[in-house]
Amino acid sequence: MKKTVLFAAALFAVTAASAQTGEITSNRGENWLSQDGDWGLTFDAQPLLNYAGNLFNGHTNNGGVALNNLWSSNNGSQVIIAGKKLVDANTAYRGRVRIGFGSTKLTEFVDANPQPTPPPTPAATVEDVTKNNFMAINLGAGIEKRVGSTRVVGVYGAELNVGFGNSKTTYEYGNSLSNTNPVSRPTETKNGSTFGVGLNAFAGVEWFCAPKISLSGEYTWGLALTSSGASETTVESWNGTGTTSTTVEGVPNDGNPDKSSSFSIDTGVSGARIGVNFYFQ
Repeated sequence: MKKTVLFAAALFAVTAASAQTGEITSNRGENWLSQDGDWGLTFDAQPLLNYAGNLFNGHTNNGGVALNNLWSSNNGSQVIIAGKKLVDANTAYRGRVRIGFGSTKLTEFVDANPQPTPPPTPAATVEDVTKNNFMAINLGAGIEKRVGSTRVVGVYGAELNVGFGNSKTTYEYGNSLSNTNPVSRPTETKNGSTFGVGLNAFAGVEWFCAPKISLSGEYTWGLALTSSGASETTVESWNGTGTTSTTVEGVPNDGNPDKSSSFSIDTGVSGARIGVNFYFQ
C-alpha cells in the first residue's frame, strides 16, 4: 500500500511539472536535462522517505520503497550502487554493483565448570564465542531508452542481474570436552552458497527538478531464478577418551530446508524504485 501511495505521489508531481515545457535552462543558462556523453549516478531515495515518514508519525521503523534490491543477505536488504552512461540523447547503458562482506562476534559467559559441586560464589566463568561471516556480490547491466525532451522524460529498457553469496558460522567454547562434559556440539556451519540470476524489463519517468538533477520512479517486470546448495555442519563429541569430529550435510534439527531453489515471473522481481539521479560530464 505504501509503495502505491508513494509512486502515485511521484506521478502526480511529475504530471504537475509537465506543463513547464518552456525554456529548459536555469537563470544562469545551465541546461536542466542530461546530454550525450553524461555520466549518471543514482542514489536510493528510501532513507529520505523513511526520514520523512518518521518526522510525521514519530516512528523510527517506517518501511520505504526498496531500490535495486535483488537479493538479501543475513543482515537484511542491501542497496546496490547504480550508475549510467548516456551514449546519445535517447540511449544509456546502466550498471549496478554490490560487493559486501561482513562479520559479527557474539560472546556468552558460561560457568567454567559445567557441573559445579557446589559452585563457588561468585561462579567462575569462561567465554563461548559465536562468529558469523558473510559475502555477497551482485552485478547488473542493462540498456535504457529515453523518450522526451522536456523536464519529464520517460525511460524504459531491460536489465540482466546476477548474484552470488555465502556465509559461515563458527563456534568456540570455553569448556573443553571431557568425562564431566561429554556433550556433542557444533564447531562450524557453512551455509550453502546461493546463486541468483534475474532478467527484467523496466519502465518509469524522470522529472528534472534542478539542472542535471532528477527524481525517478520505475516499476519492473521480469523473471528471477535462485538456487542455494546444501550446508555443512561440523560437530565435535566426546568418545570417552578423546574428542572426535564429524562433518555432515545440512543443519540438524533447525527446522529449515537444507537446499532450496526458486523461480518467479512477476512485477516486483526487483521492486519499485524511487531514486535521485545526478548527471555530470
